[in-house]
Amino acid sequence: MESPIFTPCQIGPITLRNRVIRSAAFENMAYNNSPSQDLFNYHTAVARGGVGMTTIAYAAVNQSGLSFNGQLWMREEIVPELKKLTDAIHAEGAKASIQLGHCGNMTHRATCGCKPVGASGGFNLYSPTFVRELKKEEIYSLVQDFGKAVNLARQAGFDCVEIHAGHGYLISQFLSPYTNHRKDEFGGSLENRMRFMQLVIKEVMRVAGDDMGVVVKVNMHDGFRKGMQREECIKVAQELERLGVHALVLTAGFVSKAPMEVMRGAMPLKTLRYYMDMKHFWWLKAGLAFAGRLMIPTVPYSEGYFLEDAKEFRAALKLPLIYVGGLVSKAKMEEVLEAGFTGLQVARALVHDTEFVNKLKSGEVTCSQCGHSNYCIGRMYTLEMKCHHCVNNLPKRLQNEVDAAEKAARQ
Repeated sequence: MESPIFTPCQIGPITLRNRVIRSAAFENMAYNNSPSQDLFNYHTAVARGGVGMTTIAYAAVNQSGLSFNGQLWMREEIVPELKKLTDAIHAEGAKASIQLGHCGNMTHRATCGCKPVGASGGFNLYSPTFVRELKKEEIYSLVQDFGKAVNLARQAGFDCVEIHAGHGYLISQFLSPYTNHRKDEFGGSLENRMRFMQLVIKEVMRVAGDDMGVVVKVNMHDGFRKGMQREECIKVAQELERLGVHALVLTAGFVSKAPMEVMRGAMPLKTLRYYMDMKHFWWLKAGLAFAGRLMIPTVPYSEGYFLEDAKEFRAALKLPLIYVGGLVSKAKMEEVLEAGFTGLQVARALVHDTEFVNKLKSGEVTCSQCGHSNYCIGRMYTLEMKCHHCVNNLPKRLQNEVDAAEKAARQ
């Protein structure tokens, strides 16, 4: 019998040829905030490698939503190049999705072109920079920017959009009591903290119409005591279901507070420091050298690390759910589908080998050879995403770090 992994599935109005979706993991390949040949080559290779849908990662809905120079910024001038990419993905038999979001306070003036904004003002150590609170009129303007970005995605040939409402980005900053200290109708109670998300999703659904899929990436918990916990997150997910989104991607963590809750394992600090530009990141390189493990503590990795949490959301919801979090083997993928999940999002296995899905289907492999060193994560903050086995002449100290991390992940 054919594995359920390779059976078609429905996400709103679109049908995927199988259940595997390349997750919206940051590629850092949109140089100068525009599509590049590297971005084109990678996603067409993933489509050729057998996925049902590939997701182009984090595209800011406006310039103030950029946190890196290697991220897309949705604007009319990039639509023709994005259309070439979606045409190529479709030619390989896969669907094309794009993740849309706004980083909120997790940026710097040098990147986003203005003083960073957030649900509330203050100082963000992540950048580090002072942040100002969004005015009400700016909130409503941002809602319109999400709608405009969906329309641009349609023009560019995307079948689906994924709205990023997790990981401590702007929608998540409004949802979380850790970052939302507002005294108006957008702050305080959970009902108020959900208001910005509700406005965005209503606008996204209106523009998406009846022929584009709408997926929302949302937290199951923020990963620390003062953030959102499971009970509130389930209520957020139920509200998204009520608003009519087609599927949810269930995730967890807060990039500025609990980053390894998202990715698991250890951040490769030597790799991170080695590739960082001293001119722009001297302060962070120094901090990582003296207190790296305190700044970014290790969170143990295990395959399918979000599954038990995700099952509680499965029990509380009726809409299709897409599982993400440490999937590398056929056995665990089938276990997830048997637990009632519709789709499977995969990133690191497809960074290691873009042909992973085809090899899984043919029986050539039953598990990815990704060793979970997180080298790809360490370098993506400065260079394009790449697995260490694709890098020639890797410095000895970085190879030693990779080897030690892979050994720890096997234990």
